[in-house]
Amino acid sequence: MRRLLAAALLAAIVAAPALAQQQEPFEPEGYRADNYRAPVPATLAGARVLTTAEAEEIWRAKRGAFIDVLPRAPKPKNLPEGTVWRDMPRKNIPGSIWLPDTGYGALPPAMDGYFQRGLARAARGDKAALLVIYCLADCWMSWNAAKRALAYGYANVAWYPDGTDGWERAKLPTEETQPQPRPEQ
Repeated sequence: MRRLLAAALLAAIVAAPALAQQQEPFEPEGYRADNYRAPVPATLAGARVLTTAEAEEIWRAKRGAFIDVLPRAPKPKNLPEGTVWRDMPRKNIPGSIWLPDTGYGALPPAMDGYFQRGLARAARGDKAALLVIYCLADCWMSWNAAKRALAYGYANVAWYPDGTDGWERAKLPTEETQPQPRPEQ
């Protein structure tokens, strides 16, 4: 009986890494271009991956710029006169800069420039400044945006994969915020 248990335990130990690899998404070479709300990798080459406790520590110490990349639907052009348009409210990590729509797999030139300008403002022109990039949990938008910031030459990029979902689960403060105006606005 003990031999059977030992053999079963050994088989489970040997199989565990293979199972973990199958369940955890791998880090793609490029940017994720579809199915953005899906499990994300545990890593991002060149970036520091933050837990909620680490993100909170940075936020409380005011050591970095927090960048939210959650998409936001723009107000439709040519709405009929009298149509009421209400933007969805966004509760965010206090002090964050919201640069919506900058985490897609491909950015049109105007949005690419918008993201670069937004990061430069957040970093105060210092490519070594700490940038904490986030969105929601299981959202590839923040992974893409953090990877893009690295490609722009930022050397101190931190990715917070739990985003506002993790922040709110930890009962940390949020504030309603508005995005930085996009190029077409």
